[in-house]
Amino acid sequence: MTGLRFTRLDVAACSRLGAGPRLRAENQDNLLLIDVDGQAAWLHDQVPQRRRLPGWRAGHARLAVLDGMGGHGHGREAAEAVVAGLLAMPPCADGAELAHRLDALHTDLQRHFADVSGPRPGTTLTLLEFRPDAPPLLYHVGDSRLYEITAARASPLTVDHVPATAYAMADLVSEADWWQQVHGEHRPQVAQAFLLGNAFADPSRLNDPLFELSSLNLPSWLCRLGDRRPIDLRPGCSYLLATDGLWSCSDPWGWVGQWPQLLGGDTDAATMLRALLVAYDAHPAAFFHPDNVTAILLRVPGAAHPHDETALPGT
Repeated sequence: MTGLRFTRLDVAACSRLGAGPRLRAENQDNLLLIDVDGQAAWLHDQVPQRRRLPGWRAGHARLAVLDGMGGHGHGREAAEAVVAGLLAMPPCADGAELAHRLDALHTDLQRHFADVSGPRPGTTLTLLEFRPDAPPLLYHVGDSRLYEITAARASPLTVDHVPATAYAMADLVSEADWWQQVHGEHRPQVAQAFLLGNAFADPSRLNDPLFELSSLNLPSWLCRLGDRRPIDLRPGCSYLLATDGLWSCSDPWGWVGQWPQLLGGDTDAATMLRALLVAYDAHPAAFFHPDNVTAILLRVPGAAHPHDETALPGT
């Protein structure tokens, strides 16, 4: 998806079934791009859609990736319903307004899907809200991720909402074990999803509200990666919003470790994303688990400061 305009950012996006001979029957992922002129792009019935949003605030933008939970039924429909809500949601000036509107959308969609057969559907939601003259705002639910990618490393800027994180919050797993389980292995279980609800408040049952992970409840070694916070986009860095199909493989650490080289060089975001997907396709079919892949790549122009490199434990 190209042709949209983002101030001081180069943006590219894609959404696809995945790779290998065992493709999913449908793409239950989704994505949303709203540029500074109110031009929007997303998927409906797996087909790209575009339209201009009337009354959109000039200079504001919104990017999001969503992974519909097919195992719970109606995964694609759940992701599409959230995208429809995001298209109708006005630009948000601060984190409190963004959280209030998205929490209300979560509750409204729970009522909307209350009569569907089978378990309640759900979807991940990892979203960046871009405001003029202020850092973008992150809102994160589920196990999709936001990465910062430099010449040296790919660092996750979000915490996966998975059982291992609940164990870490209860001091039942160590920092090293958490990094291994979440970023070094393939464990496709979630402890929270948009619309679905959360198992953080009470691990024995699914609760309706969303449970924000923050410095108040995360262990000290994860507390700076809270779900709802401003994000500083650094010159010379790339940022990747993606669903977990991109790293659901037999060696997640090794694969993600290749990203700095694949996304390096002085080139545009579309070329960088295409290089990443070419490398993804080049792996043996058995390397990746069958899953949909959705990614939005942001490239921030400028030169990275040599002292800006920071490493997270386990990366």
